Amino acid sequence: MKWYSSTRNKVILILPTLLLYLVYIIAPIFIAAYYSFTKFSGIGQPQFVGISNYLRLFKDPIFIIALKNTIIVLLVTILILIPGAFLLSLLMNRNMKGLTLVRAINYAPSIVAPIMVGLIWVFILDPKIGLINVLLDKAGLSSLALEWIGGDKLTPFSVAIVQSWQSLGYIATIFLAGLTLIPEELYEAADIDGATGFQKVVNITIPMLNETFKMNLILVITLVFKIFETVLQLTNGGPNHLSEVLVTYMYGMTFTSGEYGYGMSIAVMTLIVTFTCAGMIFGVFTIVKKFREKELNSN
Repeated sequence: MKWYSSTRNKVILILPTLLLYLVYIIAPIFIAAYYSFTKFSGIGQPQFVGISNYLRLFKDPIFIIALKNTIIVLLVTILILIPGAFLLSLLMNRNMKGLTLVRAINYAPSIVAPIMVGLIWVFILDPKIGLINVLLDKAGLSSLALEWIGGDKLTPFSVAIVQSWQSLGYIATIFLAGLTLIPEELYEAADIDGATGFQKVVNITIPMLNETFKMNLILVITLVFKIFETVLQLTNGGPNHLSEVLVTYMYGMTFTSGEYGYGMSIAVMTLIVTFTCAGMIFGVFTIVKKFREKELNSN
């Protein structure tokens, strides 16, 4: 009877959250998947068209551009954000004056609305009125002024930099939480053995943060694949869709062009690509973990 009462209480506590998750996360995924197999303008009855929308995706040059831009943003963001946040967390883990203020300033961009982040960076990156090009022009280096946003070459990299800037404090805080869980005895033993700071980071800190690295990589993947407001504010996907990412293109096709069925197929494909990237991360970390275990057993 006591077991039943305990189980019932757990179910009662979990049920509201579970219902919200089902209604606002799981149900929309299935609804989007259903509409992705239809031709639907938002008015009248949807017409079933099978996999036509998905076949259209791979013939759509704008979708290919959006997919390419999203992958570039993802790779550049990972290369900037993960090492940068890790190094920043090492700095914030030290005992130093003003550390609380440093942590607060570092985390501040993470709580700014993405649309405001985009607006801030427009005044920095805009080719005509942006701070970077204006300063270069004032310094007599106008030849170095580039089209940071609005073109097809540098825009994905600029979006990645903006995303990294906004998420740096958030990811660094997660790394910092992981650092506090590493037993101090490991570092003391390394000091006795004469290990340098770099050796301690490589041989103790990084291996002990294996799960934290994995979680942060998954978080970065989800953050990048749902980028919307920032791109909308920076370029609005232009010119001529050259700076589209998957979510902005999906939004445009669904709510601007009224092609709900095709827009939902883009959404489903975005979800598939996201899960594929996340699965690759899990696979790599699993292989590395097994390799390390095998190496330890052989020693």
